[in-house]
Amino acid sequence: MFSATLNNQRTSPRKVRLVSDLIKGKTVLNALDILSVTPKRAADPITKLLQSAIANAKMQGASVDSLV
Repeated sequence: MFSATLNNQRTSPRKVRLVSDLIKGKTVLNALDILSVTPKRAADPITKLLQSAIANAKMQGASVDSLV
């Protein structure tokens, strides 16, 4: 299992949770598409976090298509 964490984000957890709930359970490419059109301020840090998790998974040898 691969994971990434977002530390020191100066946004309330409730507001970040609104955006993160949009992408839970989606494929990586679908989640990036959703985040690109989401008007919330928390979408940019979550996009960076997701891209970091993708890079971490690639370094571990996992396929990006299989990530959820």
